Amino acid sequence: MMQKRDIRALTKEELRTFFESNGDKAFRGNQVYEWLWQKGVHTFEAMTSLPKATREMLAEHFIINHIKVDVMQRSNDGTIKNAVRLHDGLLVESVLIPTDTRTTACVSSQVGCSLNCSFCATARLKRMRNLLPDEIFDQVKVIDEQSRAFFGRPLSNIVFMGMGEPLMNYNNVLKAIDKITSPEGLGMSPKRITLSTSGIPKLIKKMADDEVKFKLAVSLHSAIGSVRTGIMPFNEQFPLEELRDALAYWYQKTKNRITYEYVVWKGINDQKKDVEALIKFCKFAPSKVNLIEYNPIDDGDFQQADPKALELYQTMLEAAGITVTVRHSRGKDIDAACGQLANKKVQGAGVRDQVSGDRNRTLTIEKS
Repeated sequence: MMQKRDIRALTKEELRTFFESNGDKAFRGNQVYEWLWQKGVHTFEAMTSLPKATREMLAEHFIINHIKVDVMQRSNDGTIKNAVRLHDGLLVESVLIPTDTRTTACVSSQVGCSLNCSFCATARLKRMRNLLPDEIFDQVKVIDEQSRAFFGRPLSNIVFMGMGEPLMNYNNVLKAIDKITSPEGLGMSPKRITLSTSGIPKLIKKMADDEVKFKLAVSLHSAIGSVRTGIMPFNEQFPLEELRDALAYWYQKTKNRITYEYVVWKGINDQKKDVEALIKFCKFAPSKVNLIEYNPIDDGDFQQADPKALELYQTMLEAAGITVTVRHSRGKDIDAACGQLANKKVQGAGVRDQVSGDRNRTLTIEKS
């Protein structure tokens, strides 16, 4: 029996060639491409502009491995959290974050994560695999549909700040963004897309060399090496000095302001010396700091700092001429922390091979 290929792995030219080699017109490939990426259909039967015989031929040769929303949670503040089931049964998460003026999709790039940050619930899930471009695209398409259905407006912004480290899935993430921004796809502006990374220096430089048009954010959380290594162990392999050099290269090539995501935790990074180190780290290029309210999932070591610590950060950063915004946590009444819902679903289903039992992690993902 012939193994069917996922049709969304084919380029438009490959689709055109397929139809020509099967005695049909090349323009059929254009039609199929439009159905797949502009209209986002998940069955060949839905491609109603194609003759029935053509749709049957496609079904004989190909499949469409689309995602399915396994669980949808709605918060009182409007936030929507999706547990997304992939074609092979694995789970990832996506979030819709609404405000009065826009709706933002927070999407995943990997099943689990290999960076094991000490505050992150996703690190409880072993990294099983990278998401494919169409699986990333589907998350955005679903949230766009949810935005239209629940808020009466299309999706306006995207952040790659869900499960996984997007730069560790570099090629597939960029292919997905290309589909999302292409006029032949969803047609969104790349300036409305932010890639949030924990900081992989050589890949930040590669993004600059590849002249990407989307925005960059860095999950920093401490500008003191020993503190950052304690909460983000990979900092030993990618130390702050290398990260800063890579970000300086990014700014030199793109002239785009750098955003830093920063959670202030009680007893970890809530002192004046922490703020001073952050200011010193930021000074080499125009920057913005998002101080993010933590969304805890247990009573562990990581707890939200006292409001006075946030006030100290805000006062000192503003005095240093650095733009600062306080991001308040969303979806507190649902499993809105990154990896939280997936952990519950995986453990509840008894899928032990998707869980790494030797870690105790939590995460906040809040970002508009």
